[in-house]
Amino acid sequence: MKLIAHRANIHGPNKEHENNPNQIDKCIELGYDVEIDLRYDELTGNMWLGHDEPQYPVTWYWLEQRVRNLWIHCKDFTTLNELASKKNEYNYFWHQEDDFTLTSKGFVWTFPGKEVGVKSVLVDLNGDNVDQECYGICSDYVGKLK
Repeated sequence: MKLIAHRANIHGPNKEHENNPNQIDKCIELGYDVEIDLRYDELTGNMWLGHDEPQYPVTWYWLEQRVRNLWIHCKDFTTLNELASKKNEYNYFWHQEDDFTLTSKGFVWTFPGKEVGVKSVLVDLNGDNVDQECYGICSDYVGKLK
């Protein structure tokens, strides 16, 4: 089962480390994939990581170097449109309050308590539902699931 560190959290929510490029690299080195929050500024062409606001600048090169391990949560339509307009290998998605959303690679991003299948990634921030058969789990507690 694929373990995905939610915003690069491993042992619980940590606002100081969420979406931090150094923490993301640490997660990847430990063998996890990482769900990141990405924002694209079409006026400047800059990209930023950050859940509620832009915090950490990143480049296309930075993303490309980690493409196999990132699950990119586009935080707005501008970011989603920018990724969709380019031929790329990124695995990205946008959602708001949906039970399910489909990623660009055909995975079903699934919220807690909803039906899962073999291509589902269950968002279970507490890491309590590891007994479900699905492709992966996105959690703040992937360290306890490994």
